[in-house]
Amino acid sequence: MSANSDLHNRRNAALTKGMSTMLPVYIEKGQNAELWDADGRRYIDFAGGIAVLNTGHLHPQVKAAVQQQLDAGFTHTCVMITPYRVAVELAEKLNALAPGPTPKKTMFVTTGAEAVENAVKIARAHTGRSAVIAFGGGFHGRTYMAMALTGKVSPYKVGFGPFPGDVYHVPFPVTYHGVTSEDSLAALDQLFKYDVEPSRVAAIIIEPVLGEGGFYAAPVEFLKALRALCDKHGIMLIADEIQTGFARTGKMFAIEHYGIEPDLMTMAKSLAGGFPLAAVVGKQQIMDAPIVGGLGGTYAASAVSCAAALAVLDVMEKEKLPARANQVGDILMQRLRKLQGEFNCVGEVRGLGAMVAMELVRNRDAHAPDADLTKALVQRAAANGLVLLSCGLYANVIRLLVPLTASDAIINEGLDIIEKSLREVLAATTPVAATG
Repeated sequence: MSANSDLHNRRNAALTKGMSTMLPVYIEKGQNAELWDADGRRYIDFAGGIAVLNTGHLHPQVKAAVQQQLDAGFTHTCVMITPYRVAVELAEKLNALAPGPTPKKTMFVTTGAEAVENAVKIARAHTGRSAVIAFGGGFHGRTYMAMALTGKVSPYKVGFGPFPGDVYHVPFPVTYHGVTSEDSLAALDQLFKYDVEPSRVAAIIIEPVLGEGGFYAAPVEFLKALRALCDKHGIMLIADEIQTGFARTGKMFAIEHYGIEPDLMTMAKSLAGGFPLAAVVGKQQIMDAPIVGGLGGTYAASAVSCAAALAVLDVMEKEKLPARANQVGDILMQRLRKLQGEFNCVGEVRGLGAMVAMELVRNRDAHAPDADLTKALVQRAAANGLVLLSCGLYANVIRLLVPLTASDAIINEGLDIIEKSLREVLAATTPVAATG
């Protein structure tokens, strides 16, 4: 029996089946954009731990910063009891990086879902209102308020209700599926007429680019209109940058593409290069609305994670990773669009910076998602040595989250595997795979 098979049997006996396993391979080592499993097999990593590793696995500077913090003499004291320098320094850096001229403040937690929960708490404390509006296809986490805000039922909400009240959803504008900015704005107007008056809405939360929902970027005019709508009604605009943040889209934060300033931002994933850390960063007056002691968490602002995050931010500046994201995105888009021209199963290729996706459909029909092909491609790519992720409301989108530190050679090797795997899967399922 292989080491992977043995570990998978042990995993199935020890861990709840509610936690899925996409690939039954058990990783022993990671380096930049490469992984090696328990059987010694090498993989190229186009998943990045679900957007956590924009700086790659074990970046030397991040590793050194963590080691230095460990050598400094402590791992944890609780930042609310006896605080420490790295948490203050990181908050200062995030406040300076957050877009817009308004002075900012930061709070730290451990996970993205916690950041979302606390952003809602802060918005409610500031406005004195209760309702929150989110968007179909959005993903905001697995805790109860975050699940309520998430606009995708399966698998995240199945069997877990009821959820917190005063949460409403409207369609996210997706041009490929015929939902325009005007449609989404009209849905908001209807919501205000049918279900909740705007004077009772504390916040609207939105991912500038849907993550789990399919990597659809919000149109510029839509987010500008949303900012104006929030200003008109005194509603807090929360930008969920958990997946889009930290150079992934070619800017430090995706919201910078839109020229607007959110009231609050949620951050996590690539903030600390693989160490658990999340944050809410927002306008100073808003962030100070909760009473003293109203916010916090035992592991909030982990000293080790804060040290890692400071190194991550330094790496992003020194290695110009936002600019590198645009270079990576160009490589990905060019190769995937070549596949789109050849295969009628590739309905759309889209991306913002290095946040790139390929939507798989039947016969170029946007309304005929092909989840089976998508699942088969993910599995075949793994068999060929590439870790890929799928996403989307209909599970038919391949999303690419290659570390921004990956070399062009590694990226092209991964793209070669995607092309090879797609050809193999199509050849196994249909006698005619390509269009003329």
